[in-house]
Amino acid sequence: MARRERVMRMSVEQPLWRALAGYRVLTMLYAIGFFTTAYSGFARPWLAVAYYAVLFVWTLATLPKVSSAASCTKRFLTVDLTIALTGILLTPFADAHERVMNGGPTLPSIWTAGSVLAFAIKGGWRWAAVASTLVAVANLVERGSPARDTVHNVVLVWVASIAIGYVVEVARASERTLARALEIEAATRERERLARDIHDSVLQVLAMVQRRGAVIGGEAAELGRMAGEQEVALRTLVSGGLVPVSRLSEDTAEGAVVRAMDEPERDDPDTPVDLRALLAPYAGPLVNLAEPGAPVSLAPLAARELAAAVGAALDNVRKHVGEHARAWILVEDEPDEVIVTVRDEGPGIPEGRLAEAEGEGRLGVALSIRGRLRELGGTAELISVPGQGTEVELKAPKKTTSSTTARGKAAER
Repeated sequence: MARRERVMRMSVEQPLWRALAGYRVLTMLYAIGFFTTAYSGFARPWLAVAYYAVLFVWTLATLPKVSSAASCTKRFLTVDLTIALTGILLTPFADAHERVMNGGPTLPSIWTAGSVLAFAIKGGWRWAAVASTLVAVANLVERGSPARDTVHNVVLVWVASIAIGYVVEVARASERTLARALEIEAATRERERLARDIHDSVLQVLAMVQRRGAVIGGEAAELGRMAGEQEVALRTLVSGGLVPVSRLSEDTAEGAVVRAMDEPERDDPDTPVDLRALLAPYAGPLVNLAEPGAPVSLAPLAARELAAAVGAALDNVRKHVGEHARAWILVEDEPDEVIVTVRDEGPGIPEGRLAEAEGEGRLGVALSIRGRLRELGGTAELISVPGQGTEVELKAPKKTTSSTTARGKAAER
């Protein structure tokens, strides 16, 4: 079956575009409404009516242009700012001279700020600085002198637009950082999955070949030696060399994108399976399985991973205690979780031995047992007393599946 591509998009920038679209419409209506209340005071109202007609049509027609960074092109920004500057420079010709000199609003009024903010969201603080400077020059030309209220408004727009542009640049950098962190997490999970699979199959076979070759001797001993060398090399690769340098990450108009590949589910994730059926093959003359009389229902992936962790624990018993060591498996079906305990009659594990083994690349407990339960949202506790055997307690929740299954369902939706 083909692997499924999972795509995650993150964008803190998109809400800014939606807010800008709403701001442009509201400020356009505000400018037109203010004009209607002061219509009689205009020296050439027909000039203002013509400008507001253009402003009305332009604002509504270009709403799709301010829906995202991709649609907001440089050509649109140039025309949009030109309309704002034209309205500012037309104000002395349309309005009464006294009101202009007394600090009356320009024809576009606060709609101009929307044009400057579009520059800030699209190109950051540098674009915002250029646009707000042009607006400042137009306002000074319209008034003819740097009056206090004009300077105040100019500085306010200049500082606000640059601040917003800087925040947008920081948000984009944060998105790229988050995308990189997610791809590293995805790579780490993939490495752990591969390490578990390799430990449960290839490494076990190589270790067995090494032991049997040493016992048989002759050419088999040489084959065992080579198998041992390959086991060491493969453990080293698994423990630190499977994380790729980079996966597919992008910084698009809709935000940072991370793509990762999920393995398809082999079972219906909504149909529980009986854990007892997966644990039954482990029972035998040397392994005693104690289980409830009723089915122990778990999600398919959780049941498979829990059974694999039990198998890894039994492999450790055979490897470290002996081929003829006895082991006991106890299955407890609790209301919210399933508890499986694996106990042996071996000499126990010396203190610090697990940390030492993990440092040497022997990741049987770290990945094949604890790693599986961690991804299920459960826990794996290892209790060992020298001379009294080892007990591994595995707890898997019933109501949650692994994060891989959850992300797979989200991608399908």
